[in-house]
Amino acid sequence: MSEMRYAGKARLVTEEVEKVIAGKQSCVEKIMMAFLAGGHILIEDIPGVGKTTLAVAFARAMSLDQGRVQFTPDVMPSDITGFSMYDKEDGRFHYHPGAVMCNLFLADEINRTSARTQAALLQVMEEGTVTVDGVTYPVPEPFQVIATENPIGSVGTQMLPESQLDRFMICVVMGYPSRKDEIEILTGNAGYPSLREMRAVVTADELIRMQAETREVFIHKVIYDYIVSLAEATRDHPMLALGLSPRGSLAAVQMAKAAAYMDGRTFAVPDDVARVFGDIARHRVILNAQAKASRVSADDVLAEILESVKKPRPEKRQK
Repeated sequence: MSEMRYAGKARLVTEEVEKVIAGKQSCVEKIMMAFLAGGHILIEDIPGVGKTTLAVAFARAMSLDQGRVQFTPDVMPSDITGFSMYDKEDGRFHYHPGAVMCNLFLADEINRTSARTQAALLQVMEEGTVTVDGVTYPVPEPFQVIATENPIGSVGTQMLPESQLDRFMICVVMGYPSRKDEIEILTGNAGYPSLREMRAVVTADELIRMQAETREVFIHKVIYDYIVSLAEATRDHPMLALGLSPRGSLAAVQMAKAAAYMDGRTFAVPDDVARVFGDIARHRVILNAQAKASRVSADDVLAEILESVKKPRPEKRQK
């Protein structure tokens, strides 16, 4: 990789978003990495911690054409993908675009709608196209999904199928703000009111260029070995019924590249993988009955795996 002309702009985006999201620097950076890696983002947490505000802030900071749907039980698949309508004047069917025909699609509380509507996102998240009445339409570039969901067990929620969870590159958990940050929110020094004052610091075209530069980040073969070792550890762990999929391993590669790019490096190091491992894995692994009975969380298991799998020593870059 010869140059990183646009790497500094990634930091401009995170700095702009952090103006309205108090005390969530790590979360903001992980989401920016997912944008650089071209992946979809799932934000899971309780109501009221700023999930939707965070998603909208990224759309505004990068001047992205945004589509948004509040997922409720009455939302239909055609609301997402679009539909064909017959025009009697010319005797033809015409396609009317759905909400996904945008750069950034915000699926708000995705786990409150029907399984059929959730499935309408499967094709577009994987292939960047939608098919309506046998005709396939591409979505604009760049195209990424940010979905928010409340924890399973909240009123009106239902589990997303594993096939859909696997299409999200990362799953981040925001958590409660610190005492200091919550006081700032209450006094109006941070939070949603400032969202209207945000400025765009990156264009959609610049994001595409940053994504292209991110793909050129170099990864040594020992880091590929490290990622596979972590994935195999999840598949063999006594507390997990389902381990990391190959798509999850690929997400680790892409996110490690993005982490390096965010730090201004043209090569990834093992710490980049360790930094993103929990975010690419927590929604892909499934705890078994033993883990649930022992009140062990997925994050607990993943932290143990990170500790047990030997991290390779940094080496000089070589191809």
